[in-house]
Amino acid sequence: MTQGARDHGGNLEAARSAYGGTDWIDLSTGINRAPYPVPWISAAAFAALPTQVAMAGLVKAAAIAYGTSAPIVALSGAQAAIQLVPLLRPTGLARVVGPTYNEHAATLRACGWQVQEVGDLGALRGADIGIVVNPNNPDGRHWTRKALLDLVGQVGLLVVDESFADPMPDQSLGDAAGQAGLLVLRSFGKFYGLAGLRLGFALGAGEDIARLKDLSGPWPVSGPAIEVATLALQDRAWAETTSSRLAGEVARMDAICTKLGWTPLGGTPLFRLYDTPDAQQAQDHLARAHIWSRIFPYSQSWIRLGLPGDEAEWARMAALARA
Repeated sequence: MTQGARDHGGNLEAARSAYGGTDWIDLSTGINRAPYPVPWISAAAFAALPTQVAMAGLVKAAAIAYGTSAPIVALSGAQAAIQLVPLLRPTGLARVVGPTYNEHAATLRACGWQVQEVGDLGALRGADIGIVVNPNNPDGRHWTRKALLDLVGQVGLLVVDESFADPMPDQSLGDAAGQAGLLVLRSFGKFYGLAGLRLGFALGAGEDIARLKDLSGPWPVSGPAIEVATLALQDRAWAETTSSRLAGEVARMDAICTKLGWTPLGGTPLFRLYDTPDAQQAQDHLARAHIWSRIFPYSQSWIRLGLPGDEAEWARMAALARA
């Protein structure tokens, strides 16, 4: 598989087909495995089309949670925003800081853009669209607010994908997102552990957000997603407790994987990246214990793991290190 191909984590069907079993722990995605407790959902959320009032409540909750006064549009996942970004500007040259989440480059190419992967932030200058994932997936690299804001105006449209930024709010550009030439993407499902709701947000200048609203259609988010996420985004106590827990568990995961003979390379509080002697063998070793991981077509040594969700899952990871 070549770099840029659309391989993803979460492909648990392939794991089950290859290794059998049903008691899998899926650590291949970086989605929080201790999710926000889903509240009772009203029958109306399923039976009726979402209302503008409900959508406005969701957007208001997101604005407060992300610390912004910028225009916001809610979409069916950060992925939906990624699909629409190529349509915000006339086709031209896009540069993506990589290696990173491969849908950015793949979607731009599919829409006729010339795409270059670059290794550092400064190389985005002069592009019609510049993409940076901050913190980056899969290695957790991150850039300072100043370095990112200095690029605004040096790139036609600077897109900062903050899908993994919830546990690291000091890195977010949410408060700066209203200025022209900057678009910030947020994912709801990863930090809140509710990826199946398919919800994300784009924060940006009024003209870009209006265009995204037009492109996404009248009902881009489901009623149940609106109802659950509006409550979750307002629950700052849960968010703070979860951020603290995840930050504390990073060292625990690194210690287990170091005992497996792997070298920590970085990551975020939602996933960790390790260097191994052989990534395919490392993935196979975990898979035989029904723990699924993520390896990459452009590296023979990198393996990425999300964090286990409860003590039973942590015990299964620790057992591999003891063995």
